[in-house]
Amino acid sequence: MPSEVSRDDADEQERRLRQEIVAIGRLMHAKGLLCGFEGNLSARLDGGRLLVTPAGLHKGLLAPEQLLITDNDGRVVGSPSAATRGFKPTSELPMHLEAYHRRPDVAAVVHAHPPITVALSIAGVPMDTPLLPEVIVLLGLIPTAPYALSSSEEGATAIRELIRDHDAIILQRHGTLTVGATLTEAFMRLETVEQNARIHHLLAQLGADNPLDDHELGRLLDMRRRMGLERAGDAAAFLARWGVGPAS
Repeated sequence: MPSEVSRDDADEQERRLRQEIVAIGRLMHAKGLLCGFEGNLSARLDGGRLLVTPAGLHKGLLAPEQLLITDNDGRVVGSPSAATRGFKPTSELPMHLEAYHRRPDVAAVVHAHPPITVALSIAGVPMDTPLLPEVIVLLGLIPTAPYALSSSEEGATAIRELIRDHDAIILQRHGTLTVGATLTEAFMRLETVEQNARIHHLLAQLGADNPLDDHELGRLLDMRRRMGLERAGDAAAFLARWGVGPAS
């Protein structure tokens, strides 16, 4: 009986995650965070398996049964169904696998192409000026990974060190990678990155730059620490970039 309950739980988890990936894919498209063939999503299943979007399909038009299951090395598990015959996992799977291998706490990965973030990364506009309290508290520094050829192993290499200490990464000329304990959390972090880029873009158009002062920044970093969001390398990174650490 226990094994049957466990199997039922696993089946329910998979069903729920399939629906969530489809729903978030539609939201990403509706919000202009990807188009055409762009973007990909994945989530951990039980038994060292991953649920991933297939290559070449529009993320705003996915059906739950079209998602693929792979092992932790990216190999497709099981025989193809009528809905998945001929499908392959997203070509960006190496980047997802890198995130999972480096971060046992991560249960979902979202890769998108938010246009303002991409444009500012091409223009060389820094997006780590401390402007928005919620960005500082929830994400800390948002680093930019060096340019890498899309759909290649280079993407995994580009994020390898950054993903250890960051939940959101800008991919130069390419997009973003956000991770989370849930798909919804990873998606919300994507929205926050693009909102941060939007504010930076508007301020650049206005010719304005008004970062938070050191006292307020220290208080926000202290809040981040109290909320349990601080990561091991945060204090040194904040001091190096902003010259400020947590107030306490």
